Amino acid sequence: MQFGMIISDVPRDVDPIEQFDGILRQVEAGQRNGLSHFVIGQHFLYGDLRWLQPVPLLARLAAEIDDHVRLATTVLLAPKYHPVILAEELATLDIITRGRLDVGLGLGYRGEEFDLMNVPFSRRVSLFDECLDIMKLCWAMEDFDYLGQHWQIEGATPHIQCVQQPHPPIWIGAHSRKGARRAGAVGDRFIIPSEYDIHEMRVRLGIMATGFAERGKTMGHQPLRRNAFVGATSQEARAEFVDVSKERYLTYARKDLDVFDEEALMNDFFEEVKSSVAVGTAQEVIDHFTEVVRELPIDPIVVKPQWPEMNIDEVIDYLDTMGREVIPALAEVPPMPIEDIPASLAPVADEVAEALEAM
Repeated sequence: MQFGMIISDVPRDVDPIEQFDGILRQVEAGQRNGLSHFVIGQHFLYGDLRWLQPVPLLARLAAEIDDHVRLATTVLLAPKYHPVILAEELATLDIITRGRLDVGLGLGYRGEEFDLMNVPFSRRVSLFDECLDIMKLCWAMEDFDYLGQHWQIEGATPHIQCVQQPHPPIWIGAHSRKGARRAGAVGDRFIIPSEYDIHEMRVRLGIMATGFAERGKTMGHQPLRRNAFVGATSQEARAEFVDVSKERYLTYARKDLDVFDEEALMNDFFEEVKSSVAVGTAQEVIDHFTEVVRELPIDPIVVKPQWPEMNIDEVIDYLDTMGREVIPALAEVPPMPIEDIPASLAPVADEVAEALEAM
């Protein structure tokens, strides 16, 4: 099993140079502790929190990573880009990383963000579809015309070829079941969100697998975002996790991301999230991830070491703890064999069929 980490946003009052230097420290500590993937999300005009933008940041981090390590965007907000610009920036990044880039794309969920950028939120699905279509045409390195609803391009001659052929793996990020369907229809992998228990993850993977089957594509292992926290005791781990993460979960509940109910989070936070987090002693965290990997075709697992309430030294301590007490044991746990994947999804076949019929 492989592990990665997401490079997080920080409060806006943190000095930006301090933020960047902290990211470099995290990458060094992550590699020292056995991580194989570094990923970063994206927002624009995000208010009290700051994301450094993924493409230039990952280009800089490419100089820091070991040969076996991969970099990924999880996710770029494709509807907000001109597709040619995004295609060429990512092809360039694939060259800079020497073919160690995974391209995560998503629709976006913050209506206010779309409004501020004068991009129609109601059209983000069709904008996404056309963006990805044009990106793939750019990466194919053949002259093309494209006449779509949003974009019209005639007589285009691409000039930047990706190292990975035909292009870097496309990871699709989404929280909805429709998003899993989209991943199966147009992507290579589905970024499984951190908020779901094993049953709901299985349903989403089953939905994705249907799209793969329709394309004649073999279902492989999928990346999972999972929040994890290790303590000396279960109670200590839970208390620390609640302390650093509760406000962030509440923020997401208030920012149009309808995964958890705000009132339920306020009433009993850990009870509401416990089925979708790995929190406890090192052995309990190992057991949680071992169960996930034995039940589902998961690889890699991507954890979040930094929360807004944590300083950089606490983040490095987190990575060192994971590297000392958790990651070595899980590195010995093999991912599910490819040939076993269909059977792992069979228990939810009826629910998947009903979900697809309702879409």
